Amino acid sequence: MIHFQRIEALGRELLIYLPPSYHREPNRRFPVAYVQDGGELFEMVSNQLDHLAAQEKLEEILFVGVKPHNRNEEYTPWPAPPLLDSYPPFGGKGRQYVDELADRLKPYIDERYRTKPEAEHTAIIGGSFGGLISLFAGYWRPDVFGRLGILSASFWFEGVMSFVKEQPALPDSLRVYMSVGDCEGIYKSNIQRNMVPYSVEASELFLQKGFPAEQLRFELREGGTHDSLYMSEHLLRSLSWLFPVHVEQAAKPSVTFESEESTEEYSIPGTRRFAIRSRKTGREYHIFLWQPKTAPPEEGYSVLYSLDGNATFGTLAEAMRLQGRKPHGMEPQVIVAIGYDSEEPIVSGPRFYDYTIPASLSELPARPDGSVWPEVGGAEAFADFIEDELMPVIEGMVRINRKRQTLFGHSLGGFFALHMLFSRPGSYQGYIAGSPSIWWKGHDLLKRWPEVEDKLRSGEIEASLLIGIGSDEKPSMVADAERLYELMLPYAGERFKLCYRKFDNEGHVSVLPPLVSELLRFIQ
Repeated sequence: MIHFQRIEALGRELLIYLPPSYHREPNRRFPVAYVQDGGELFEMVSNQLDHLAAQEKLEEILFVGVKPHNRNEEYTPWPAPPLLDSYPPFGGKGRQYVDELADRLKPYIDERYRTKPEAEHTAIIGGSFGGLISLFAGYWRPDVFGRLGILSASFWFEGVMSFVKEQPALPDSLRVYMSVGDCEGIYKSNIQRNMVPYSVEASELFLQKGFPAEQLRFELREGGTHDSLYMSEHLLRSLSWLFPVHVEQAAKPSVTFESEESTEEYSIPGTRRFAIRSRKTGREYHIFLWQPKTAPPEEGYSVLYSLDGNATFGTLAEAMRLQGRKPHGMEPQVIVAIGYDSEEPIVSGPRFYDYTIPASLSELPARPDGSVWPEVGGAEAFADFIEDELMPVIEGMVRINRKRQTLFGHSLGGFFALHMLFSRPGSYQGYIAGSPSIWWKGHDLLKRWPEVEDKLRSGEIEASLLIGIGSDEKPSMVADAERLYELMLPYAGERFKLCYRKFDNEGHVSVLPPLVSELLRFIQ
């Protein structure tokens, strides 16, 4: 079926995309997205839109592509000098353009098409200058546009960051998606080189001013460039965030919801999620971030980096949020959990590689299910990713105290934490090894103990270490943890803080909740 209509209306060239069910369901109304630059971004991915809608992975949306008369005039919020002397100045007619969309074009569309006219069902989306004017639509006309898609927006435009800093928070009725590629602007020699740092700073400012974290998604994509291909990909990602799918189910008389909104997935307040593709490992990581609401100390927040973020982040964030309440709570710390693109709590394949050092089959035991070992041995590249790629991104978003950084890992992640203490003791000041897989590579950690002992004896290692394990775990795991603790105990003191906790009646997985409570006290 042909979904596109090209029309002229009110002096504008429009591209209309009608969703797949528009003609099949004549009584159904649809949310609307107004997309800048004539709708080029949704036109490029129309087959994907159909496919995702058919799979019930994306809400069916009516798109209106609006072609500008002069984007340098209509997409800029105020006049500004040109970037080059040979170019005309920026016109600064953005407010007139946004009001035209809100007061003339939208009523026209609502009258002629079966739309859901309310602001919560109406998005404005654009890339580059189109993303910039979409942001300002949220400031100027939140009564009309309740969903903002800000793709590779031109935050470098003169005066924009000052405006964001001076204005109150964006209205909390909005839902906002932001994205930028980490390669955007890097080859520019003018103010456009600030594309990425200003985008990151703006997302942080929105939250600092009180915009609800659960209503903002910011994604910084490794390798992303400033072009339509990248932005059209993020158009799809923005839509899944701005218009979450609600799959209708058969009525159940025993269950009553107060409102449609009450069926949305729960999001922990103060949390954010974004993706980074690492140049070090070649892998994409999903990063989960929780930031305290309190202002950072002068030296910056302490930070906890946690592995297995899909499994650990929720518990860590809720525990820190609850136990860090003032005036009597512990000092809250930033939580950065490193996970993968999966809905599973444990993503086995990638973690086996990222958390382990190289080992031959002869150095590993047979797996309980008889299967072959997955690829292993990527710990050094993964460690480089955290230190060289992830930490700078986090420090660009939140003020961090580099002298108060802790690494937490469980199981193979616990092995990784100990490996980092042994091989890079200055990378973190605190290490949490939960149920550590000390058995890896024929107990390689214990074989390396004499070298580490020399470092402890000479005072080369200045750090804190908590080893935690459940009493009901495999006896060999418990024995390994106790053995390592006994070896280290003579060197515990002012420069090397050491703690060992065995949690009664807890197994390899159930140990995590009590360990989280213990580690929060330990890192204070």
